[in-house]
Amino acid sequence: MKETWRWFGPADVVGISDIEQAGATGVVSALHHIPNGAVWTPDEISQRHRQIATRQDGSASGLTWDVVESLPVSEDIKKQDGAWREHIANYKTSLENLAASGLRVVCYNFMPVLDWTRTDLTWSLPNRSTCMRFDLVDFAAFDLFLLERPGAGQDFDDATKIEASQRLSGMSAADRKALIANVTQGLPGANQELSFDEFGALLASYADIDAAQLRSNLHRFLEEIIPLAESLGIRMCCHPDDPPFPLLGLPRIMSTEADYCDLINAVDSPSNGITLCSGSLGVDPGNDLPGMMKRLGHRVHFLHLRNVQREEDRFPGSFHEAAHLEGSTDMVALIDAVLIEENQRKSQGRADWNIPMRPDHGHQIADDFNRAVQPGYPLIGRLRGLAELRGIVAALTSRNNTAGADL
Repeated sequence: MKETWRWFGPADVVGISDIEQAGATGVVSALHHIPNGAVWTPDEISQRHRQIATRQDGSASGLTWDVVESLPVSEDIKKQDGAWREHIANYKTSLENLAASGLRVVCYNFMPVLDWTRTDLTWSLPNRSTCMRFDLVDFAAFDLFLLERPGAGQDFDDATKIEASQRLSGMSAADRKALIANVTQGLPGANQELSFDEFGALLASYADIDAAQLRSNLHRFLEEIIPLAESLGIRMCCHPDDPPFPLLGLPRIMSTEADYCDLINAVDSPSNGITLCSGSLGVDPGNDLPGMMKRLGHRVHFLHLRNVQREEDRFPGSFHEAAHLEGSTDMVALIDAVLIEENQRKSQGRADWNIPMRPDHGHQIADDFNRAVQPGYPLIGRLRGLAELRGIVAALTSRNNTAGADL
């Protein structure tokens, strides 16, 4: 696996030299300042390449921009209304410009409204580190009593509604404000700022779009984009829903292995692939991550390796971000399946055998508390995660090499 690191651009508190010192050799980035639906121009793309290749002191870093995460799919495209045809044309132009700059892996998602949802961004763990968490009761309190979304009462059982009402009554005004901010933090691309009323209106715009319609819209998007991507040598990879269950009355269509089989069968092309995010998919106990890698690995173009701890037996339920080698997913088995897939690709002569991986999310630990932190993306916490993942790769590679020599 090629070790990469997500970088949010010059405003990121983690610098290029920090990424080098963490041991990563590639960078995952995007042009977050460009509005969704607009063209990524050659000049903007070239500037990001230069920023990644240059340390803070002006010397060459040796890092390369390897993965685009994400080239956002606009809400108009997802809904197929408004300026969606113009946005499709702009998306194609952006792909052409990215390919011309040498980029070959483009991550995207098809989640309506929110790219991810958590209720607490700094939940304290027993060792006093912090992580992101989704609390089902807090979320119900937000949906039922703060957002007051029409139809929300149908989405929660009576016991959850009662507990949510009691939870809300114990919240201060500051607690309620923080909960609203946490839930809406996952607006796509980090380039949208919506008022609470605007957020509600955006949710309402999906009122007539169910999962079947959203899936049909995804297929239309793929039919438009994938032939061009294949001609450009670009591997598109769709990120799963986060979390992988319906929220806020919005449909979810990328949550299970069956969903991904539907995706790759919709437009059968090597350019139509998967971002396998072990954290997002791992929230659902029905998702077998090592098995998914074994069965669908030929279409996995990008890996997000992180872990979550499911906190209760029911699904959907509460969960929090676990350390990379802890939690509910067997990370060792998953990485073993990845290495097997990479060896198969090597034997087939595939140029893309070295799958880019990044340590996704991380706990806030140690010196992370002394600096501003992008939610889920602290320096030291991710460095710990990358080191742990690197150790698993080294151990499995050594074992496999030894086993091969003994044959």
